[in-house]
Amino acid sequence: MLNKIVLDLETQKSFEDVGGFGKNHLLKVSVCGIYSYPQNKYLAFAEDQMHKLGEMLSEADQIIGFNIKNFDFQVLQPYLNFKLSELPYLDILEEVEKIIGHRVKLDNLAQMTLGVGKSGDGLQALKFWKLGQLEELKKYCLDDVKITKEIYDYVLKYNKLIYKDYFETREIQVKFVEPAARKPAAKQASLF
Repeated sequence: MLNKIVLDLETQKSFEDVGGFGKNHLLKVSVCGIYSYPQNKYLAFAEDQMHKLGEMLSEADQIIGFNIKNFDFQVLQPYLNFKLSELPYLDILEEVEKIIGHRVKLDNLAQMTLGVGKSGDGLQALKFWKLGQLEELKKYCLDDVKITKEIYDYVLKYNKLIYKDYFETREIQVKFVEPAARKPAAKQASLF
């Protein structure tokens, strides 16, 4: 079985806290959730567990997520001593944007394709963090991981996604190519 990992993370800070967009590396991880296909398990990692997460990611055949290239990887990168962008990844948002020419929200795809929406938004996740409600934060993050995984699995099965474009429901043909199995690099240590 391929070592595929679905990833999503939440941050400790907002863009407002770090002086605006383009400073993702300053947002800091509050919690990172993953689904491991080989383990058939959802896992959540706190900031002090980034070394364990880094080991898992460095051995992955593919990391799957929604906007991971331009967000999650940039937030996570300061914790690791290897480049996440050099690992095989599939960014669902990037793939959809190539087809339709613009971005679409995860919640839009989830509601239209799966009939379920996200359990909240990033602002709710920040509130959980600030209030020290770590269990609620982990649940919220893993809910997003689950939705992302279900969208990925749906495309593998049906080669399509459905989204709402203003007032019109549209269906697009999407095909995700399975990654090649790779030999993991030597054990990677994290900086954290």
